[in-house]
Amino acid sequence: MTATPYATADPPKAGPPAPITKAERSLAPDIARGGMLLFIALANVPIHLWGMGVDQYGHNTGQSAADHIALFVEQLFIADRSRPMFAILYGFGIAVMASRMFARGMEPKGVRKILRRRSWWLVAFGFLHATFLFMGDILAPYGVMGLIALFWVHLSDKGLKKWLWGSIAYVVLIGNPIMAFFFTGGAGGEPGDASLHPYLEQMMVGAIASPFGSLAIVVTGSFFPLVIAGMMLQRKGWLNHPEEHLKRLKTVFLTGAATGALSALPVALIAIGAWEPSTSLWRAAVYLELLGGMYAGLGYICGFALLAHKLRDYGRKGVPGALAAVGERSLTSYLLQSFIMAPLLTAWGIGLGEDLGYLGAFGVAFGTWAATVLIAVLMDKAGMRGPFEVLLRRLTYGRKRS
Repeated sequence: MTATPYATADPPKAGPPAPITKAERSLAPDIARGGMLLFIALANVPIHLWGMGVDQYGHNTGQSAADHIALFVEQLFIADRSRPMFAILYGFGIAVMASRMFARGMEPKGVRKILRRRSWWLVAFGFLHATFLFMGDILAPYGVMGLIALFWVHLSDKGLKKWLWGSIAYVVLIGNPIMAFFFTGGAGGEPGDASLHPYLEQMMVGAIASPFGSLAIVVTGSFFPLVIAGMMLQRKGWLNHPEEHLKRLKTVFLTGAATGALSALPVALIAIGAWEPSTSLWRAAVYLELLGGMYAGLGYICGFALLAHKLRDYGRKGVPGALAAVGERSLTSYLLQSFIMAPLLTAWGIGLGEDLGYLGAFGVAFGTWAATVLIAVLMDKAGMRGPFEVLLRRLTYGRKRS
């Protein structure tokens, strides 16, 4: 058998691994996923707002002082953190799946086949999600990242580290400058075709945004080092066994949180109108935020691992149990956010997002996340897995192992 970093001396077992039981799951990554989904809701909700003008930097105008404070806090501590967190935890999940399959004696070719099928289905889920509900979907881009990660699952730690540093260099020198240019190129543009029904416009834009967004991830390589970092976290055991890495987790958490806030400060000042830089300086501020946000995402995940360690005596009860219930059903919970917020806020739905300020929008986002927590807890008490997790597993492995 081809040597892999996950190979064990256990005898091969037929077929793919069974679903991970609650007893087998690590608390830290589930808590991190549960907390991350709050960040995602807060970051995504402004996309559903409508009816307001935008300034030259793409922010809604006519905001109150309270709205500006809320936006400043969101930009300083949350914006451009959720995507890096998602990418890191996605890489972690890929490594967990690969390790379980390698431990059953599967050859690298078979492991890659299963991961490839799962990734293509994520691309399909994401395309449908972007087309019919939310043009800012992240499932399709991460599905594409899963296809790229097939080349990394069997690498040694040394080989993975080389890819990590190479991808960081590419992102710093090429990827993030492209992203910063893209993010600062369309603010204050003309609205969409007013002759189209809002839902038809959503479908058209979403169907185009999904493949182009996925392509942008490949061209910029912005998630390459993050996915690799997640795979390395799984191998090193930082999330599986945080008690063995407390000093490093604390260091990365504190430096990551500080780096994130400092790097986002210029963009946060721009968001509230306290600074009106030229296009070139604005672009530099966005570049700085994107770069700092990558490390901040890693820091936040380390912070959730520390939280899981501190609350380890509670197990999967109380607040940690609620967060973990969401984390166990992260795909379902993520899609539920769109099922709730999109029809509630958009012009093609009930339309409550018309002229809604940032503070109110973030309140809706928090309430939506809280609703998904409640649903996840109720499902957990009933012994139910997330329906989209079940569907994705069935499509990946087939009915016998779903």
